[in-house]
Order: sequence, then structure tokens, then C-alpha cells
Amino acid sequence: MATAADRLLRRLEWQVVRRLDGQLQGSYRTLFRGSGIDFADLREYTAEDDVRHIDWNVTARLDEPYVRQYTEDRELTAWLVLDLSASMRFGGEGRGKDSTLTELAVCLARMLTQGGNRVGAVLFDNRHRFVLPPRSGRLHVLRLAHEIDKAAARPSEPGSTDVDGMLRLAAATARRRSLVFVVSDFIGAGGVDWEASLTRLTFRHEVVALRVVDPVELDLPDLGLVVVEDAETGEQVLVDTGDPQFRQRLRAEVDAREAAVDAAMRRAGVAAHLVGTDEDPLQALVAMIQDARRRRRR
Repeated sequence: MATAADRLLRRLEWQVVRRLDGQLQGSYRTLFRGSGIDFADLREYTAEDDVRHIDWNVTARLDEPYVRQYTEDRELTAWLVLDLSASMRFGGEGRGKDSTLTELAVCLARMLTQGGNRVGAVLFDNRHRFVLPPRSGRLHVLRLAHEIDKAAARPSEPGSTDVDGMLRLAAATARRRSLVFVVSDFIGAGGVDWEASLTRLTFRHEVVALRVVDPVELDLPDLGLVVVEDAETGEQVLVDTGDPQFRQRLRAEVDAREAAVDAAMRRAGVAAHLVGTDEDPLQALVAMIQDARRRRRR
């Protein structure tokens, strides 16, 4: 009998073949970095260097131009860093942020491994951390889907997401130059205390952030008196969602949080993509690839 993970993979494979074929196929390194070589080290810039190899993040921090050195490497390794914390369980039945994360992760893993590339994963919540070493093949993707399912079946742990800890674990795990997809809502009690860790991750890796959000988190509808529960702390508060002052304060808090996250992503030099739970995850991946191609042509 097929497991839930196997049924999910079969359904997504059918959709991927029909709708994403030609969009995610081909040279992923060429798409994201525009180079067929692998990062080796950093050194100071000299007049003979190609300016396209300047690492602008490091240059800005050290106030001296530095360039990336590369070595030939034909194989691409990708890592999926997956936030499985309590806040990712927010949303309707079967359409929560965790469901969107699962579909994004499985689709990315299947498309990457179809091209012969290796994919590893870091599954993270505050108490449980699981690392799936990079491998290729359909069975490996099925193992990933199974591990995500198993993690989702555990009771959620209270407490705010340690996004900084998740990114530090990713950096410690992915030793070799890789393409890293971070799938998370980037919501934690520390605000954007993860910015430094995200920046360090970009020193060695090409990093793409897929930020999963529920529309209700961005614009709370007028539902009258409701009990609102913090998904990470379990704290419950009775609020009047129709109160103009409450809505104004909430709007200001949401706008400030979104601005802080966007600014931190830009400073870290990370390509960030917002994926709503009301969106088609497959279409979101197409949009991500199209955006990467536009940025590469600039």
C-alpha cells in the first residue's frame, strides 16, 4: 500500500512533468550563478581580476575589494533547510504553511535530482534536528518526504523559532559549496537576529529564501471577537478584530516586521521569494526561476 509520502510524490511528479518541464530543468549552476565552476576561496582584488568575480558583500564589510576564487566542478549539491517549528503549522487544514513547505521541498528535490544533482536536507525545530545527507534519485526524494511527514506528526514544541540556530546548523552541515534553499516563515522572538548567520551562509553558498506566509498573517480579516493563539508560545488572547485601533496597531506591527525582514534579506544579499499558502507552490517555483533569470541578465 502506498504511503502518504509516496502518494504526494506521485501527484507532484505528474504536475511537475506537465507544468515545470523546461522551467527547472538544465544547468542549475548556470541559472543561479552563471558559472560552471565551484567556489574555493576569497582573496584581495588585483587589476588583472574579472570584476564579475568581486564579492560585494565581503568588499562592503572589509572596505577593500575581494574576489571569489573558483575550481572546476561539474556536480551541483543542493541543500534544503526546512523550518518545521510550531509557527509553520499555522493555517487551514491541508493548506497550512507546513503543507506548502512540504510541496516546495519535494518539488525542488525531485527536479534537482532528476538532473543528476545531489540534494540534502536539514529538518529543524527547536528540539529536533535531522540531517539527510545529499544523495540523488527518486528513492532519496521519497525518503525526504517521509522524514517531513514523520516530523509533522510529532506534537509541536512551544517556544519561538530559533531561526538563527537553524541557519548556523545549515552552515555547519553544508561544508562544500552548495545551492541552499531556506524554506521558512522567518518568524522568531528575536526579530531579525538571524541576519548575521544568513550573511555568513552566503559567503560560501548561493542562498535562496522561500518565505512561506499565510494571508491572514499579513492582513487579519474582520471576524469580530475571536481568541487568538500564538502558535509558538501557546498564549491566548481575546481580541476584537473589528476594533479600528486594534487593526491600526496590528497593521503597523505587521508592516514593521515585513520591512525588517525584507531589509535583512537585502543586506545579506539573499534572493527572497514570498510564497503564500493561497498560492500554487508549483507556480511559485516557476516565478522564482523566472526572477533568477531576470536578475542574471542584468
